Amino acid sequence: MSGLRILVVCPHFAPDTAPTGVVMTRIVSELGAAGHEVHVVTTLPWYRDHRIDEDWQRVTWKDRTRPTEWGSVTRLNPFAGSDKRNLFRRALGFIGFSSTATVAGIRVRSSGRIDAVIAMSPPLTLGLTGWFVALWRRAPLVFNIQDVFPDAAIETGAITNRFVIVLARLLEKSTYALSKRITVLSDDLADNVRAKIGHRRDRVVVIPNFVDTENIRPLSRMTSYRQELGLGERPVVMYAGNIGYSQSLELLVEAARALPHVDFVINGNGSARTTLEVEARGVSNLVFGDFQPAERLAEVLATGDVHVVPLRRGLGRVSVPSKTYSIMAAGRPIVAAVDAGTEVTRLVDGAECGIVVGPDSPSEFIEAIRRLTDDLQGSAEMGRRARAYVEQQASPRAVAERYADLVREFRR
Repeated sequence: MSGLRILVVCPHFAPDTAPTGVVMTRIVSELGAAGHEVHVVTTLPWYRDHRIDEDWQRVTWKDRTRPTEWGSVTRLNPFAGSDKRNLFRRALGFIGFSSTATVAGIRVRSSGRIDAVIAMSPPLTLGLTGWFVALWRRAPLVFNIQDVFPDAAIETGAITNRFVIVLARLLEKSTYALSKRITVLSDDLADNVRAKIGHRRDRVVVIPNFVDTENIRPLSRMTSYRQELGLGERPVVMYAGNIGYSQSLELLVEAARALPHVDFVINGNGSARTTLEVEARGVSNLVFGDFQPAERLAEVLATGDVHVVPLRRGLGRVSVPSKTYSIMAAGRPIVAAVDAGTEVTRLVDGAECGIVVGPDSPSEFIEAIRRLTDDLQGSAEMGRRARAYVEQQASPRAVAERYADLVREFRR
């Protein structure tokens, strides 16, 4: 069978640093390497500082679409505002990008008829974009869900307006109905979506995200980044990722106060960082670090002897932090503060690579960190088991091939 022709609509793509962008970039790369033709419609890089990267601000409309060895990439204005906490402004940005992406997706030139359109959410508005593009190009829509929206936003209190919630629910349900297939990252997310669509539950397919085991690998704990942060040889507990309202990072502040002989790092940016920095004033063994270039990810992760994955209560079944796989690839143990019986707990318990506690239990969280930092040799053994697990279960090539198999079904 000849190679597939796939059109991807996503909110981030390399060199953007968003985790979902890293995921989609590698999947597209693997599909291209397998001989498939892929065309990507995405934004100009903007995630790191929530504004278009300076090097890309001067890119003209003429140069927004560039050919690649496997197809093309079209980049559009994300209409992002600098204030990440302004949800109304962010919603307008999503609508603006989704609208222009619809036009761009229709205009993409391919060597033949597109076999499938893959649209990524969030933002949820890209579901309708994907449907319009798929309808125009007479192709099926594959709706790729990274986080179930609006569930996560409602659980965290980011959305409280009843009208907005009803509108978002309607948009969600409509997009599910219009999709030929809906891909999710875990069985928990699959159960969530299947409960909403009622019939045709077979349309929901579980395809987990991969981890880049080539570039993310175990390194010495005494990294250059540790020195940059002003840290010495003491045990380091790290959170690395988006600092938002889905993560119960106040647990880390409490743990730092309770364990003064351990250093703590919160590494990243996000809408909740300013509030968290205020809460952490006077906690001398907790430092904040900024996002680093993707090529330093392995070094950043190696800086932590123990990593934490904290999700607020109720979010374990609507969100699967991709950082979990990256931590495991780096060969580091995990303290996960998440809902019991969810995907992260199955990962950590299955690989025997850490400790799982309740999502809102400071005492359990602190005790778990104490246990791992008091026994760095045992923690290192957990890290070795984590690395072995992802090497066997989550390679980029295997994940990309599952997407290709899904699209091949439409040709039959």
